[in-house]
Amino acid sequence: MAKSPVIAPESTAARVALWRALHGEVDAAPHVIADTIGLALLAPSGDWRRRPDMNPRGTSAFRASILARARFVEDLVAERAGHGVDQYVILGAGLDSFAQRRADLPVHVFEIDQPGPQAWKRRRLVETGHGVPERLHFVPVDFEAGDDWWQRLVDSGFDPGRPAIFASTGVSMYLTREATAATMRRIAGSAPGSRLVMSFLLPFDRLDAATRSGVDQSAKGARAGGTPFISFYTPEDVLALATECGFATVAHISADELAERYFADRPDGLRPPSNAEELLVAAT
Repeated sequence: MAKSPVIAPESTAARVALWRALHGEVDAAPHVIADTIGLALLAPSGDWRRRPDMNPRGTSAFRASILARARFVEDLVAERAGHGVDQYVILGAGLDSFAQRRADLPVHVFEIDQPGPQAWKRRRLVETGHGVPERLHFVPVDFEAGDDWWQRLVDSGFDPGRPAIFASTGVSMYLTREATAATMRRIAGSAPGSRLVMSFLLPFDRLDAATRSGVDQSAKGARAGGTPFISFYTPEDVLALATECGFATVAHISADELAERYFADRPDGLRPPSNAEELLVAAT
């Protein structure tokens, strides 16, 4: 296989990593996630905190949403690891740093992403001294070329005969319903005891005015960057889709539930929007 070109991560992946780092700098303790690894990999200029999308007050709700979905997935991986599930697959991994931060968990991490940004990440992990641990498996998948992501995953050491946690966060809004359903069907056919956590955006008519404004700005930015939002789901719709695709059990985790779990009684009032990006949890 030809060596992948090194391509910097997309702006959305970089923004998520910077928001996670900003959380530790501007938000009060306790921190939902402590993560500066993405910031180290990006090594932005010293004025990155003055970017409009890094405004601590103006972006706090959406920063909290990013933190909430990440913490939920990581808690689930830790919980299932206690029951012997040792495979964690991240679809669209971006600058995720679970493999570096949670060395305490005996879990093999499979990061699926486009070859170019993944080659960049691998290089930067080495350059910054974080390295690539043996339990981290990079799975380069060129979706535009029609690569079979499941076959690439198995080729990278994934055991389809054993259960796994699959995470797809911040992805479904960029995919067609058909593409999302195809991914669901593949995961629904995986080993018993597997779980999928997928985030999804609610339709605009389900958003309150304040949330709608923020999502609209995000949508405009995504469209300008060439990756428009194209799919939105109601909780009823996403649960029905997951059931149709073959999952044994399905559940909806609302933004309010995440807020109560991770942001209750915070002194700084940090809290995700009550109705923007929410979670599906489906089990085989």
